Order: sequence, then C-alpha cells, then structure tokens
Amino acid sequence: MRRDQLEHIIRAAADVTGEHEFIIIGSQAILGQYPNAPAPLLISREADLYPRHRPELSIEIEGSLGSGSRFDKTFTYHADGVSPTTATLPEGWERRLTKIQNPNTKGATGWCIDVHDIAIAKYVAGREKDQRYNKEL
Repeated sequence: MRRDQLEHIIRAAADVTGEHEFIIIGSQAILGQYPNAPAPLLISREADLYPRHRPELSIEIEGSLGSGSRFDKTFTYHADGVSPTTATLPEGWERRLTKIQNPNTKGATGWCIDVHDIAIAKYVAGREKDQRYNKEL
C-alpha cells in the first residue's frame, strides 16, 4: 500500500461513517511516520482502522470498504474495520500517534500508531507474517 492509498481509505472511511478521526493500527500505520517506507513493509493491501470516537462504527468500514467490497474490487486495496482491542499496544501509545491530514483526506484525520508500537504489537501477536514484518523493520 502507498501513502496516497491510505489517505484514500481515511477519506472513504469518513464518508462511510460520518466520523473524522481514525486510529490506524497494523503494518500500514508505518506510512504515518514513513510515507516512503521500504517496499517489503508495504506489501499488505489492507489498512486496519477504527473511528477514534465511535469504534463501534468499524462494522460500517468493514461492510463498505472491506475485503471483497466494491471498493476493494475497484481499487485492489481495502480497509479492515477493527476495534481498540485488536492490537495489544504498550502504555502511552496514544501520545506517540502520527497525524495524517491533508487535502487528499479532505479534512479527515488518520492517527497512525508509532513504528515501535507496531513492532511491539506484532511481536505480541506472534504470527508468522508479523515475525516477517518485524524482521524487515
């Protein structure tokens, strides 16, 4: 996924939910700090996010922008609507968020977790794909 694609997802999530702030977790959150991150860290075609103030609306993101949706079929990338409990994050992660807001997000804001917090969450999850990601970091 490229940074402009993540910005598109932020904008589309705002359109779908009526919310304007989103927390982005998972591998593609790296695009907040590193818009031109190395290709091996950007192989995922989905962004994991939830509305910051109304996480229960993640179901709307999943339905409209998720895997197999019209959005996914049109753009070949998608959003996974997740929850605040999806990732195990270290204390203080909220203070380390990186903001994505620009004309491409049309006023919506994506708050990306810090690269170190991504690594910790992936270490805790322990899946093979997470181990590969952390090795690339």
